[in-house]
Amino acid sequence: MSNYKIIMTGGGTAGHVTPNLALVPKLKEKGFDIKYIGSYEGIEKEIIVDAGIPYFAISSGKLRRYFDMKNFTDPFKVIKGIAQANKILAKEKPDVIFSKGGFVAVPVVIAASMRKIPVVSHESDLTPGLANKLSSPFCDKLRVTFRESLNYIKDGKGELTGTPIREEILKGSRIRGKDICNFNNEKEVILVIGGSLGAKNINDEVSQEEVENEIQSIEADDGKININTADINKLKEIPGIGDVKANSIIIYRESNGNFKSIEDLKNVDGIGEKTFEKIKNNIKI
Repeated sequence: MSNYKIIMTGGGTAGHVTPNLALVPKLKEKGFDIKYIGSYEGIEKEIIVDAGIPYFAISSGKLRRYFDMKNFTDPFKVIKGIAQANKILAKEKPDVIFSKGGFVAVPVVIAASMRKIPVVSHESDLTPGLANKLSSPFCDKLRVTFRESLNYIKDGKGELTGTPIREEILKGSRIRGKDICNFNNEKEVILVIGGSLGAKNINDEVSQEEVENEIQSIEADDGKININTADINKLKEIPGIGDVKANSIIIYRESNGNFKSIEDLKNVDGIGEKTFEKIKNNIKI
């Protein structure tokens, strides 16, 4: 039997949902019973239901900073959502609410505050979104990803925690990542991630010249298969390489890193001097 009950909320985009999923394993370890409140049609419904978490749907209206005829009707959807959330909370009696933002979270946070249920929210962006700004007066704590974000939060509610990260992200394979991206060891690899308004600035910085150079590089392909980047299907295109040998090449790369020269291929189980001589003109690194 669970010691505590938490209801999570947040939706509209995957960025308001996946950090919730990152917390689920640890919450379960600590004895929490986990349920979720989201919208009827939002992306959060599919993600949460697929994760096997009990899901409650409520009415949700979007609060816009620009003129739209729906601005006259959506506040009534929010009021309806508050009533629905209040009913759910009365039945479930959670110990705490965790909100990841998005407009569906506003009715839940307000209803929780009315019932004196502690509310912890989290903001991933540098500047709080409109939903979290509206929810802030009803929250007990508002955790943030960036230290600068604390400047936007009043009443001492802000806490710097970083953003929740799924454990799977830390268990990735560098070799497989390069395979997927068709990268080799000729250049250093830099990962740049942007979200929300920040993504546009990153996209704008990608020069047309770099794109054109990459296209030219692809078009100038010499037809040889790169044994450092090829996946198992691509490796099987090499004459004399079947399922077993292709799989052995993948295993070797994962254990030893990329090949430093094509001659290193002879260190792979099943590939001797004879096989190497047959395929050396069809491969590269």
